[in-house]
Formats: sequence, structure tokens, C-alpha cells
Amino acid sequence: MPEARPTVFIVDDHAFFRAGMRSVLAEHDFPVVGEAPTGVAALALIERRRPDVVLMDLKMPGMSGAEVTRELARRAPGVAVLVVTVSSGEADVLDALEAGASGYLLKDSRPEEIVHALEAAVDGDTPLSPRVAGLIVHRARGRPGEADLSKANLSERELDVLRLLAEGLDNSEIALNLYLSPTTVKRHVSTIFAKLGVSNRVQAAIWAVRARII
Repeated sequence: MPEARPTVFIVDDHAFFRAGMRSVLAEHDFPVVGEAPTGVAALALIERRRPDVVLMDLKMPGMSGAEVTRELARRAPGVAVLVVTVSSGEADVLDALEAGASGYLLKDSRPEEIVHALEAAVDGDTPLSPRVAGLIVHRARGRPGEADLSKANLSERELDVLRLLAEGLDNSEIALNLYLSPTTVKRHVSTIFAKLGVSNRVQAAIWAVRARII
């Protein structure tokens, strides 16, 4: 019996985009369990329907995508969020990632990129593309506040893993670089998250930038 596809909820104020995304998802057998044109309308529906992944626009009337993402992290922490934007240069992309989003997609992403990102978000192994990694480094370095490396108590191996994670490598790529098994890398990543008090790879990468280890 084939494995069930993750369920998806779409939040975007443009009906044309929602329709196009539903079509792409249907072609790849992703069940769409709902959609909403605003963040306020989406919150109650997402809480009730509990999708695996939310595709979240950033620029919407009322609550922004970053604000909705932050609220979902509190009200529905098991739901992964992928922010969707027209530009990787949007200032509030980083806000959404820091709020707990698993990653991002550009609205002109190819269908296979969307499929990969959705699956990765559910697996908890959302890699940062070089463009996202570059954005994080640029934005995080320009913001006040630094992470205290001494308090994190990371081992040398964990620091090695964190550096590569922050550069956008996924677990299999980190494993190749450090001559480790993917299972060992996954265990290190989980330990790093716990020590840093973060919930995803994006937040860990931001922490790494502010601790000046990359």
C-alpha cells in the first residue's frame, strides 16, 4: 500500500495562486484539506483540520504570514509551515523563519521543488537552499543580539554539524562531508536543537550566524 501524502492547507490572498497551487498539488497526489485568503481566517481552520503542512503567503491583509506562523507555532506546534514569497529578498522572510517556519518557497518554484519542500518539511529535514542560507546570513548579521556559544555546550562534532547545516547542507550531505552515517548526523542535529532551544534547521542556522561560528 503506497504511503499517504502529507495533507496541505493553503493560505494566500490571491485566488488565482490558490487555484494554481491546488492544481499542482493534485497532480502529485497531495490532499488539500483547506484554504484561506487571510491569516485570521486560516487560524481557526488550521487548528480544526490539522494539516501536515501549511503553504503560507507573507504579504496579506491583516495578519502577515510571519505573524500567522508565530501564532501557529503556539496553537498548532505539530503543523509545519512553508512560507511562500515572490522574492527571496523580502525583509520579512527571516521574520517568518524565526517565527518557526520550516523553510520557504518562491512562487515561481518548479512543481518538483514544491514536492521536495513539502516532503522535507514533514520529515523534519528541511534543507536550506544556498539562496535562503545567504539571506539568513545577511539579515541575521545586520540585526542586534548575539547567541552565547559558551552556554550552548556544543561538542566539537556538533559544531562541525551546525556549521554545515547553516551553510544549507542536508543530513546526507553533512554525512558525506564529515564521514558519518546519516543516522548519526540526524542524532547530532536533534541534540543541537535541544541544546540551542530551537525547533528547526532555519532557527539553528540563525543561531549559528549570531554566535559567529560561520
